[in-house]
Amino acid sequence: MDTYSPKAQDQNREWYVIDAAEKVLGRLSSGIAVRLRGKHKPDFAPHFDNGDFIIVINADKIKVTGRKLDQKNYYRHSGYIGGLKTTSLRQMLAAKPDQVIIKAVRGMLPKNRLGRALLKKLKVYAGTEHPHKAQNPKALSL
Repeated sequence: MDTYSPKAQDQNREWYVIDAAEKVLGRLSSGIAVRLRGKHKPDFAPHFDNGDFIIVINADKIKVTGRKLDQKNYYRHSGYIGGLKTTSLRQMLAAKPDQVIIKAVRGMLPKNRLGRALLKKLKVYAGTEHPHKAQNPKALSL
């Protein structure tokens, strides 16, 4: 018996919309990562992209537990000496709430070209409106 390998023409990708209001960031992100990767499907293959498209709305209304709003930091470096920039979760939610979910999901995906391709199927919006009505997304609760 040969090992089954999924093919691109056999895939049917669905579009799902998730309302992130009052959802905990980590649990929401892990559920999104599973759906993007396709691990919920019976024909999952670790080397193949057979996940679904995910639209996240109300990204500015997510919850975090504990004191993460002030203690969790995002770091970036300019490359120069002393060029470390730090942003707290509270500041990030005020400035770019969509990036909070994108960064959390990115950390749960593979760190290679497959992971970068999977991340392109994630669409995050701060408000309740999104421009993907033509794809007829189904509501998904995680």
